Amino acid sequence: MKHLDLSSKVRSECADGTTSRNVFLTFDDGPNPLCTPGVLDVLAEHRVPATFFVIGAYALDQPQLIRRMVTEGHEVANHTMTHPDLSNCGPSEIKREILEANKVVRMACPQASLRHMRAPFGIWTEEVLTISASAGLTALHWSVDPRDWSRPGVDAIVDGVLASVRPGAIVLLHDGCPPGELKPGTDAGLRDQTVMALCRMIPSLHERGFVIRSLP
Repeated sequence: MKHLDLSSKVRSECADGTTSRNVFLTFDDGPNPLCTPGVLDVLAEHRVPATFFVIGAYALDQPQLIRRMVTEGHEVANHTMTHPDLSNCGPSEIKREILEANKVVRMACPQASLRHMRAPFGIWTEEVLTISASAGLTALHWSVDPRDWSRPGVDAIVDGVLASVRPGAIVLLHDGCPPGELKPGTDAGLRDQTVMALCRMIPSLHERGFVIRSLP
């Protein structure tokens, strides 16, 4: 399958052509019972919204976290059921991955407003876009990636965001780890660095005149 030119096919920023300095925080690969509550606590402390691109298999096990996200004013979005590389999947499998994740989220919280879809690994194909659209989901990428999943250190995560952010930026962070990348006995799935970075990042963005908003 042919990967897409993201600049023309998939939104990676939400700039509105005005002087507004809006920034949008997004979190992938949760919900995780060890990591997501900490992220939600920081967001609540600073009273800022975010969008959580959740994996359906995790949402099935953690419906209370889906409900908490919605109750606290955050958006829940689709990150497929099991986080496969969709470019290696046929149309029927892509459809199943997306629709089953939608179903699980709505079972956990009927009030969830599912509007967006993010392909695992950021790999988009024509089939993924077509099937997402048919499910009522808008494809959304990102413009700022501090690679927090690699645990580069709190300073590196904060500096990576602040160095790249601009009005309309969509920031990619993680509150979990894909099933295929979890390694027992290691720190691979821990997001403590992300939580600590978030505590510094939000005030720093505000000091620079940015406003953290929900996706339009």
